[in-house]
Amino acid sequence: MPSKSNSYAKPDFWSQKAFREGYPARSVYKLQELDQKFGLFKKTACVLDLGSAPGSWTVWLLRTLKQDATVVSVDLNPLAKSVKGGNLVFIQGDLLEAGTREQIAAHGPYDAVVCDAAPLTTGNRVVDTARQRALVEMALWYAQTMLKPDGSFCVKLFQNGDQQTLLKTMRGMFSTAKGFKPEACRSESFETYLVGIHRLLEGHRE
Repeated sequence: MPSKSNSYAKPDFWSQKAFREGYPARSVYKLQELDQKFGLFKKTACVLDLGSAPGSWTVWLLRTLKQDATVVSVDLNPLAKSVKGGNLVFIQGDLLEAGTREQIAAHGPYDAVVCDAAPLTTGNRVVDTARQRALVEMALWYAQTMLKPDGSFCVKLFQNGDQQTLLKTMRGMFSTAKGFKPEACRSESFETYLVGIHRLLEGHRE
């Protein structure tokens, strides 16, 4: 049986498909499936893509949304050189810094906030899960602060990262909040996604 590291190194069906279709990484098909299942995006949406490099989610959004939509893509690292679009705004910066937050806020509010960011992993599942949870809380802050009423949200979470507590918070923000693991996630991966649909007005619950 191949080791996990060997499994990750070998291009699988999704990796090969991404290469053929011009995406920087296989993660694009996770977002595609999330949108198909939950209807995350309006065609004219203004979308905030957090932790976006190398840019697969950004590319899919640029290809899927209409030309008058806007995709604001943010990461510490640059996007792949192939990621281009007249309706793309790329901000290179630390999502926890005030200056980056101000730049992001200047292009909002947003119809959707998405985050596929992952920490530098250590191999220690407890440590890695805690680091990923911190990224989820950061993404939730952006959703709470910059998401329009009726807007959508999705974020990657490592399983056992206190999913039920996070979903409880999200159920106070959205009419629907669920966990979902797309088919394109590697079978041995312990990542999943939290999805919030229809952002509620403050203090209102259907």
